Amino acid sequence: MTVPAASTIPASDITMAADAFGDAADPPVVFLHGGGQTRHSWKSTAADLGGQGWYSLTVDLRGHGDSGWSPDGRYGLDRFADDVIRIVDFLGRPPVLVGASLGGNASLAAIGARPDLALGLVLVDVSPFLQPSGTSRIRDFMVSHAEEGFGSLEEVADAVAGYVPHRPRPNNLEGLRKNVRLRDGRFYWHWDPAFMGSPEDQAVQRNQLIDPAHLGAAASSLRLPTLLVRGGESDVLSVDDSVRFLELVPHAEFATVAGAHHMVAGDDNAVFEEVLGDFLERRVRSRLTLLEGRQT
Repeated sequence: MTVPAASTIPASDITMAADAFGDAADPPVVFLHGGGQTRHSWKSTAADLGGQGWYSLTVDLRGHGDSGWSPDGRYGLDRFADDVIRIVDFLGRPPVLVGASLGGNASLAAIGARPDLALGLVLVDVSPFLQPSGTSRIRDFMVSHAEEGFGSLEEVADAVAGYVPHRPRPNNLEGLRKNVRLRDGRFYWHWDPAFMGSPEDQAVQRNQLIDPAHLGAAASSLRLPTLLVRGGESDVLSVDDSVRFLELVPHAEFATVAGAHHMVAGDDNAVFEEVLGDFLERRVRSRLTLLEGRQT
């Protein structure tokens, strides 16, 4: 596997951590993880693409992994969208944005604000329309043990196994250290607890990261190559949700990864890479060739 080059990317009030794979002269692809994940969830895919003529950048979103936490504890969709714009400005040229869940909607919101931001958009099990029962299940998991933490990596593994029972429990628990922080002898989830919402948000049951009207408007304005990937067993993005998105974005392509749940790449990375690689080669490289032809 390619050894990544570590980078830091400045945002308005924090610094984001990133890893880069491949030749910086190649077309860029930026991978943005879902809520509660880190840039490491994309490592295998990014490394493979880095060896196939793409410059892959995986980024920890604010409040996650090794990136900074919002000083004021605020994590609205607008903050994440602005960070996506900062990432593209850091690159200095439009990339393909590949976003899972939160990373996908942040990318969509950013393109809505700046239509020329990207070469293409890949949404992984996310759209402006989602199932409340699925998003509630994610929230319940993320807030569990947020205050008391865990006494051992075994306890962390038990919690993860309960959340994704369809996956085998890992024999080597060292990989879980990327998902937690050790403090005062106990392990805590790696994300800022404030990410799950301020007290006033919780009091009115308002999810500041889901905005169907705003995101729907952004989706209807898309004019770039777009791919929606759904996990066949997802309880977050339903078939009907996917149809609604495709009605808004009729030029978009759609793919289902059979047997995968909400964390598609983690459940079946081989199939996901095949779907993504095909889209990049057919749609994005051809668009790059067209753009280069116009410039000559």
